[in-house]
Amino acid sequence: MQEFFDFIVQQGDKLAEQTLTHIGLTFLSLCLALLIGLPTGILITYRPKIAAVVLAVVGVLQTIPSIALLGFLIPILGIGSWPAIVALFLYALLPIVRNTYVGIREVSPALKETARGMGMTTRQVLTRLELPLALPVIFAGIRTATVINVGVATLAAYVAAGGLGEFIFGGIALNNPNMVLAGAIPAALLAVLFDFLLARLQHLRGLRLRRVALVFLLITPALSAFYWLPGGISGGLMVGFAHEFYGRADGYPGLARTYGLRVTPRLIDQNLMYEAIYRGQVDLISGYSTDGRIKAFDLRVLDDNKNAFPPYEAALVVRQAVLNQYPELSKTLHLLDGRLSDAVMTELNYRADFRHESPEAVARRFLTEQKLLLPPTRKQRQGRIVIGTKIFTEQYILAEILRQLLDNRTTLEVVTKTGLGGTQICFNALTTGQIDLYPEYTGTGLLVILQPPPALADSLKADREAVYRYVSREFQSRYKVSWLAPMGFNNTYALMMRRAQADRLGIRSISDLKRYLGDKD
Repeated sequence: MQEFFDFIVQQGDKLAEQTLTHIGLTFLSLCLALLIGLPTGILITYRPKIAAVVLAVVGVLQTIPSIALLGFLIPILGIGSWPAIVALFLYALLPIVRNTYVGIREVSPALKETARGMGMTTRQVLTRLELPLALPVIFAGIRTATVINVGVATLAAYVAAGGLGEFIFGGIALNNPNMVLAGAIPAALLAVLFDFLLARLQHLRGLRLRRVALVFLLITPALSAFYWLPGGISGGLMVGFAHEFYGRADGYPGLARTYGLRVTPRLIDQNLMYEAIYRGQVDLISGYSTDGRIKAFDLRVLDDNKNAFPPYEAALVVRQAVLNQYPELSKTLHLLDGRLSDAVMTELNYRADFRHESPEAVARRFLTEQKLLLPPTRKQRQGRIVIGTKIFTEQYILAEILRQLLDNRTTLEVVTKTGLGGTQICFNALTTGQIDLYPEYTGTGLLVILQPPPALADSLKADREAVYRYVSREFQSRYKVSWLAPMGFNNTYALMMRRAQADRLGIRSISDLKRYLGDKD
């Protein structure tokens, strides 16, 4: 608990900023929903034939999973504020439209007839009778929409729209419970607070309720003003980093320490970064040096001329107990030693990411070209191996290579558990026996899992072989986990820009970038 409070103190400024961003995002989308939802609810009250259709449409929108809705909106609206705002707006529509419709419909027909008998027009009946009497029901819909939006707004961080989700996504990526709680607890408290305040307003009656409703409608746009794009512009460049890169010691913190580079990035899901830079929505991203989209999108990898990033040689980490139990496993896995060069892995990633070939097809083609597959034979399966992966394309391809190779050459039953998330999640699954092996990178093993003193890490990271020997020895002694020989490629962290822009600005290395940003400060 003390660690959590220490984290809150350390991150207080950012937490306050993202809380205000979260509130602004919630009420901006709510404001749009009120502008559209209230007139729509009123309209369908007087058009019964279209009421069922409208309510069905907004009801269907409510059932779409939020991640799926964002995924649908990203190709249309890109990343940033708009997909998040539109998604939240759509989620808020149903309770507002439905409650407006139901509230007006529930007004006594006798009262309406009396009002018309007194000479009131349709508009006067609506404004002086129906809406005032329907306000408690309408407010219940607004209350529901607000609470829904507070929760769903945490997903805005997925598309670089800011909010408390930045802490949640970063904490999941880094397996940092304190960071997750720093985002989840304020979001939950905001939902409870808004629900409580709106409940109190809902129970007012008569003239007081009408006055409060008017004040609420005026305040909502003001609360919307809390929202702004969460930083991202540094020296004229829009910067987008993955949540994990921004928090890991071998990512942005190491980069800042080595180069003195200081930027304020948007935090983006790592699977969206390349699309964002390709669309011109950001100018500089963190990435991986063997990613196939470097070639597809004509990106320049900036030279890490001061070796801020340690080597990230890919190798398989395997529980020693499993190697002891199945001797054929080690022999088969060693067939991959040195087979996957940087160029080969980049090409495999390119086929999956840009040409949209399945990881299964990419893996089979590689194994066939390398002549690693034997003619198929019927086998009596004995024993079981579980292969895990992190949540990006390269790992999916490697998992398929391993699965097909082991299935072809051994009698083991092979199971894959893909998309386990960040490094710590995969490693914890390995050490607890939920998986038996997964592809890892030496730099990640050094700085994320082992976390040696900075002086030792700095002395090792310039030498690939030294890093491999150290992680191999320490993993064996601490965790009874073996590092097999490197597979041949070094998928290090990298900073990337569009090639044309980098050429125009004269930026070829991270030092060039630092000078450019320094000149712009």
